[in-house]
Amino acid sequence: MKKGLCKSIKLKLFARGILLGLLALNLVFVTGCGQTTSAPEASSGTKAQTVELKLAHFFPATHPAEKALIQPWAKAIETATQGRVKITSYPGQTLLQADAVYDGVVNGIADLGLSCFSYTRGSFPVLEVFELPGIKYSNSKAASQVAWEGIKQLNPKEVQDTKMMMVFATGPGDLYTKAPVRTLKDLKGLEIRATGLSAKSLTALGATPVAMAQSEAYESLSKGVVKGNLGPVEVLQGWKQAEVTKYLTLTPFLYNNLFYITMNSKKWDSLDPNDQKAIEAVNQKFFEDVAMGLWDQQNESALKYAVSEKGMEVITLSQAEQDQWISLIKPIQDDYVAQMKQKGQQGEEILAKVKSLADQYNK
Repeated sequence: MKKGLCKSIKLKLFARGILLGLLALNLVFVTGCGQTTSAPEASSGTKAQTVELKLAHFFPATHPAEKALIQPWAKAIETATQGRVKITSYPGQTLLQADAVYDGVVNGIADLGLSCFSYTRGSFPVLEVFELPGIKYSNSKAASQVAWEGIKQLNPKEVQDTKMMMVFATGPGDLYTKAPVRTLKDLKGLEIRATGLSAKSLTALGATPVAMAQSEAYESLSKGVVKGNLGPVEVLQGWKQAEVTKYLTLTPFLYNNLFYITMNSKKWDSLDPNDQKAIEAVNQKFFEDVAMGLWDQQNESALKYAVSEKGMEVITLSQAEQDQWISLIKPIQDDYVAQMKQKGQQGEEILAKVKSLADQYNK
């Protein structure tokens, strides 16, 4: 009897040991599960995950658009967002061709893009107003201010499928020729490299526009395929065209080219609101401090180089001559207004607004 009782007690102690062991294992398991489920909640108060953004553009890596604007701007955004937003630039069309940048941003191939609206002419009918001939811009700073303020006021539907960071312009472009152009008579029949609305302007003035990329202009000028070029002064140095032309005719009413930096809408919407505010503050600072005058700096350097080192002669048209040229290109403005009317847009009001802004910022 006593022996059986001892055996029973041993069995009970053994069972209790097993039960305590199971309870201990269960406690470890529960505690472990609690730690894994609470980890994300604990990390929610720490630094957010970095958002990596790709920016596509066509300028070479050595161009001021990359070195003076894109790189410092991207660094400033990274700093302003405390490292939460990082931008990697892909210059020289390494990610997207120049004429595919805007659509590439819309479709998410690139998160951000820098290019010209004119490279996809017809896609931005309202914005063509900023490149119309007959509107004078004193410099790239004025042209950029007119465009950015004008876009904010007009808020055209054609750019609402992306988040515009900023726009900026070359400002006035001039004629660079092998023979002097002082009057319309000198321009008649002259083969001039030009594209888009610039080509329409030259046709109206009696010249013969020849479409080609800026990269082809030097060789064409040197071989006499074309006798001149229409563009911003920076091409005289940046593209070495002062080596193959002798005369610079100031035509601030003939040319203006508009660039944009824009972002994929979904990517923008996914950012934290505080980071969005920080980025917009950086955008405004870099527009004012760098972008809107970017071409002025290049033009000033190129003009000094062309005149001082290459001996180019600068020709200023008389006021009477300017008025005659402007009267001949006015129908291009009228055509713009008519096309806007066909699209249900108030072309006259849009054109009047831009002219008013040009008068304001040219001062």
